[in-house]
Amino acid sequence: MKKYTEMSAEELKDQKSALAIEYEKMKASGLKLDMSRGKPDANQLGISRGILDAVDSKTLTVTESGIECANYAPLDGIPEAKRLMAGLLMTEEDEVFVGGNSSLNLMHDVITFCLMFCLPGCEKPWIKQGEVKFICPVPGYDRHFAVTEHLGFTMLPVPMKSDGPDLDAAEELVKDPSVKGMWCVPKYSNPQGITCSDGVIKRFAAMKPAACDFRFFFDNAYAVHDLYDDKKDELIPILAEFKKQGRENNAFIFSSTSKITFPGGGVSAIGAAKENMDFIKKHMSKMTIGYDKINQLRHARYFKDMNGIKQHMKKHAAAMRPKFDTVINTFQSELSDTGIVSWNKPLGGYFISFDAMPGTAKRAVAMCKAAGLTITAAGATHPYGNDPEDKTIRIAPSLPGVEELEKAVKLFCVAVKLAAVEKLLGNK
Repeated sequence: MKKYTEMSAEELKDQKSALAIEYEKMKASGLKLDMSRGKPDANQLGISRGILDAVDSKTLTVTESGIECANYAPLDGIPEAKRLMAGLLMTEEDEVFVGGNSSLNLMHDVITFCLMFCLPGCEKPWIKQGEVKFICPVPGYDRHFAVTEHLGFTMLPVPMKSDGPDLDAAEELVKDPSVKGMWCVPKYSNPQGITCSDGVIKRFAAMKPAACDFRFFFDNAYAVHDLYDDKKDELIPILAEFKKQGRENNAFIFSSTSKITFPGGGVSAIGAAKENMDFIKKHMSKMTIGYDKINQLRHARYFKDMNGIKQHMKKHAAAMRPKFDTVINTFQSELSDTGIVSWNKPLGGYFISFDAMPGTAKRAVAMCKAAGLTITAAGATHPYGNDPEDKTIRIAPSLPGVEELEKAVKLFCVAVKLAAVEKLLGNK
């Protein structure tokens, strides 16, 4: 088969007619499926049901050190939970603040603290320094962009490369003292599944922003979300690299068990060096006396240590692999000959990043929705919801069963091809 870009107008019209018939058949099939977010399916939620028995009405809620988890304090989490989360964050236990069920909540709180209060060694909070700018790797995570847009920051996109964000671009941007921060998902990035190389992490740590109150926000949401035992990405300890450079105050690290246990009932945590940790605790203490320590104890008793988490995650990987394989294999069989699209094949994480023909992503997503398939909005992978090339689409394969997923992906492929043919015919 010819590549679409090599077809004549008549050949494209024939393709359009055939694809339109196929699309209408799929539209009439009654598909109703929402794949807009990376939600675990019922099977994955079942993997963690046992955690509910780790603390029950017959179980003492006192920690090894004598802390009564049913009562108030400590603010920064019980020792057992700090020990467990230090493994995810790759930090020391005293560099961990354990929160509630949402790392996004912690990110929002910390970035708001930075906006409202003076960071260590600085004289003014961000809000009193004029325009605040934030570096945003693209494609990236829409919830990160939503936080910074909500707070009124100017977002500065930098492209992702195969080993992490484009740090040549970032290093130029941080010469501006109004640039106060940068987002980064360091392992299995959302949506491309890229892991920062050792060299990129070391460059992060060595970077010298003009602003004394600049902070990297590392969202290590997929720290243990490998899909394969025999091939996986490795991430070096981030905070340790910043310490080596004497720039440990430049980094906040976040993680949670949201896609390890329950998205609505996990445990989140921040990793930070002493001065940053003191800053966090000072302002957190005005918001809460402490988070849910019974849930912290439940997680600590259930997993015991990082090895327990890793063994648990093998069950999640077994549930996720067939879904990723279904998407990739369908793309390969339906789209590889068209010459108009590309996609990534990640080794872990929760998403697949798909690049449609430029100028067609919104049209393809709209056609999917009209046929009963809701996927992440085109543009969501970029600040302000604006993908200048209108091409990147995030695929979240976790929620449907394999059979339903295959139908959904075939519909998606038809929509992508039909949108491309329409675009090419419009250019003839």
